[in-house]
Amino acid sequence: MDRKEVAKIFEEIATLLELQGANPFRIRAYHNGARAILNLEGDLEEWVHQGKLDELAGIGADLAKKIETLVDKGKLPFYDELRRSVPKGLLELMQVPGLGGKKIRALHEKLGIASLSALKSACLSGEVEKLKGFGKKTQENLLDALAHQEAYSKRHLFWEALEEAETLIGKLRKIPGIVEVEIAGSLRRGCETIGDIDILIGTDDPEGVAKKILTKLKPSRLMARGSAKITLRLPEGMQADLRFIAPEQFGFALAYFTGSKEHNIRMRERAIARGWRLSEYGLEGKKSPFSNKAKAPTEKDIFHALGLPYIPPELREDLGEFAAAEKGELPHLVEEGDLRGAFHNHTSASDGENTLEEMVKAAENLGWEYIGISDHSRSSFQANGLSEERVLSQVDKIHKLNSSKRFSTHIFTGIECDILRTGELDFPDSLLKKLDFVIISVHNALQQDEKTMTARLIRAIENPYTTMVGHVTGRLLLRREACKLNLNKVIDACAANGKIIELNAQSKRLDMDWRWWRSAKEKGVLCSINPDAHHTSDLLYLRAGIKIARKGWLEAKNIFNTRSLAEVSRFLSRR
Repeated sequence: MDRKEVAKIFEEIATLLELQGANPFRIRAYHNGARAILNLEGDLEEWVHQGKLDELAGIGADLAKKIETLVDKGKLPFYDELRRSVPKGLLELMQVPGLGGKKIRALHEKLGIASLSALKSACLSGEVEKLKGFGKKTQENLLDALAHQEAYSKRHLFWEALEEAETLIGKLRKIPGIVEVEIAGSLRRGCETIGDIDILIGTDDPEGVAKKILTKLKPSRLMARGSAKITLRLPEGMQADLRFIAPEQFGFALAYFTGSKEHNIRMRERAIARGWRLSEYGLEGKKSPFSNKAKAPTEKDIFHALGLPYIPPELREDLGEFAAAEKGELPHLVEEGDLRGAFHNHTSASDGENTLEEMVKAAENLGWEYIGISDHSRSSFQANGLSEERVLSQVDKIHKLNSSKRFSTHIFTGIECDILRTGELDFPDSLLKKLDFVIISVHNALQQDEKTMTARLIRAIENPYTTMVGHVTGRLLLRREACKLNLNKVIDACAANGKIIELNAQSKRLDMDWRWWRSAKEKGVLCSINPDAHHTSDLLYLRAGIKIARKGWLEAKNIFNTRSLAEVSRFLSRR
């Protein structure tokens, strides 16, 4: 168990103790313990195994023992017992943004609220705003949070769904009788969140294949079974719809079950204009180009029959792809192999899990030409942000590593610099100019109004040492909505000042949203696809970033980190 997981458990213990009305000093001890764990330098396991936890400020003997138990055994009986002692409904309330232990306890004791539905009813009736410490604004925020949570509960992150789907696809390919198997639906289109996983299976023996799937995969739960589809509940709770398609109809089904509703309507209209009927089963009608074909048509064949070049899955949203296709102006979308490195990567110097050397080695193993290191700045105390002295020390270390030629991957020195409330940057220009690049990000005061937040970002963008804007809207998918921001003005400011906008590929962010990239591209703003990596494995998030970039109509030429090391070095030197 890593330090983030341990710190999260300590924070939850503090909340659970608040629910029970425990001693405030005891509650504060777990909050302090969580902060100490997040801020420690190096690997938590090493601290445990070397017996040095008691050297950390805020960690006493009792907390040290609990940390050791979590790290060594992956669980803590005290924590499990504490959770069991709290009604399930109150545990659910802990997931609502804006509700801490004290407020949940007050809601429970004063109004008898012990479930999400009870909280919603009390807010709608106006009872919550009457409680001391709440008020009308809090009540409105809670209703808003509940509405979002209800919607979020039905969705899953793209990255998590992709991992589940690819694991399932790998198992399905080994089952005899399956001719073809592909992901379809919103997951194939690269939507940032998805409802269910759609998988198409080409087979001449749907009944036999269905039996083999249920026998070999042993899913957590069979939800439904028909002659053409089975619905499974996967181990992580996601729903997968497996549709059985005759091999000769597979191309039609893949096109139909991939496109959005609006895209498919346009496809059917094109077929009708030619006297045909298009469905997931075929293209029927007089003189249909597939009437007498022995070979099963592919998606590409279907698009060509309707007078179109192949439209990539990511663009099938009816947001201009048909007009672009008819004019021969579809973009040549960026591909995974186009990227040569990435920026926005953290190390254990701030809140990353791996050392500088480990992060660079991982990048080298992936074949990257370069990697940018951008640990947090000093105001991000919760992420062990670096002081000026620590930044300079890291810069010196990076320069020595580059000079040593120990790694074939070049390291760029950088920082993820907090944008303060006023739009000033967390470090003075005298320090920023010593770095190769500077990513500016908002991490606090996310509730500012649109005018204030927009002005705040634009002021930071206008700083001469800013290189790129990180996770511009601050959203956390399925958890936190984007901050109020005039993105048109922010994009214009980046265009006017020659600044890059990050496509943060971290699975919970995927920010800036794909719907804005076409506008940024037209205004000449470069994109940098960054993993926001806090662990070596996070570097793989670039796959999700590529998918979103493709969905935003981006080509390799629109993306900063498709450039060679020499080109990137020249660009950064012009700061």
